[in-house]
Amino acid sequence: MQYPRLVQRLLGEAIRDSPVVLIHGPRQSGKTTLARTFLEPLGYTYYSFDTESMLNAASADPEGFVADLPDKVILDEIQRVPQLFRSLKYQIDQNRQPGRFVLSGSANILLLPQLSDSLAGRMEVLRLHPLSQTELQRSTGGFIEHLFSSDRLDTRFLSSERLGNALAQRIVAGGFPAALARTGEPRIQRWYSDYVLSVIQRDISELASIASIDAIPRLFSIIASNTSRLLNVAELASPLSISRPTIKHYVSLLEAIFLVDILPPWHKNLAQRLVKTPRLFCTDTGIACASLRQNTTSLRSMPELYGRMVETHVIQELKRMSSGMDEAIDISYFRDKDGFEVDAILELQGRLVGVEVKSSSTVTTSDFRGLRKLKSLAGSEFHRGIVLYDGAQALSFGDSMYAIPIGALSNSFPSSSR
Repeated sequence: MQYPRLVQRLLGEAIRDSPVVLIHGPRQSGKTTLARTFLEPLGYTYYSFDTESMLNAASADPEGFVADLPDKVILDEIQRVPQLFRSLKYQIDQNRQPGRFVLSGSANILLLPQLSDSLAGRMEVLRLHPLSQTELQRSTGGFIEHLFSSDRLDTRFLSSERLGNALAQRIVAGGFPAALARTGEPRIQRWYSDYVLSVIQRDISELASIASIDAIPRLFSIIASNTSRLLNVAELASPLSISRPTIKHYVSLLEAIFLVDILPPWHKNLAQRLVKTPRLFCTDTGIACASLRQNTTSLRSMPELYGRMVETHVIQELKRMSSGMDEAIDISYFRDKDGFEVDAILELQGRLVGVEVKSSSTVTTSDFRGLRKLKSLAGSEFHRGIVLYDGAQALSFGDSMYAIPIGALSNSFPSSSR
């Protein structure tokens, strides 16, 4: 089954004015399907470097390979042929025709300077995440835009049925199309378990030479059990008896193949007591739950883990929605040394929306404690504070503070309310 993708509109715009467009994201997130479905009818020819003969030809003669390419081409799994980037740069500098090259990759070449620097200033980058709830439900979306709308939030579009067990089911199911095509949680989790092992063994081996690659799946399981927590290299290293520098390197590799995300801390010069350590997240809750062998029932029986999975689910939903927006959204988190914290901070055009996440179905004024502290630090930049909870009603708590159901993340919002 094909789903509408939030980045498709941006892809259409990018090929009209950028010589190179890169679509990158985890394997099996739908990059090839998006590129071929949308671009082949526009006259693009598809090449995949997952094919050994194509890989060997491009590696043997990069300049000749690029020179012989058609006028409009899709080059899939481009990270497997780093030799091509210099040849692509040369061809682009000779002819800056918009939309000439569309690249697709399952490794984040932006974290690999020797590759990304070759096309600096010539390439537009689109991140394709696993499916968001907006895409799965074929919603027109607009949640983030609505949060940044007029001074008083219009709550008419923000009500939702309480999700309850359905929220846990969404978390366990994750967002990968191939996994969601399977029937039943055991089959879905088998797919995710096989996926993690195959991606680590294949993609990390291509990025770096690692003697004990068997340690990386174990490291990922530890990260999954600690998703949404502060990055603590010592805690990650201890169970594996691996040095801290090696753990840092492994985490960077997991980030490069889109298995983990780093959420940076929000900072303001006036706030000297802010925690500067980033938070570490799994990029998909389905992968995280499969790594921990958690199904819907077992996950809900572990309140602390469930709460962190709900936070991970919300953070990733916000990232997935923001990937399809015209203007870039900066996402960070806030925590200070006095214990005030906010799970996510969205920043757009000098305005700031704080988002706190609760897995329960009730909200009290104390849940806005961190948001009110953030407001005092951010001053005029603070637009509003949101507590996302597993309830049904959108409620105003005064002073630009609102409680909003988690289910509203995938609601459809009219353009007039954005």
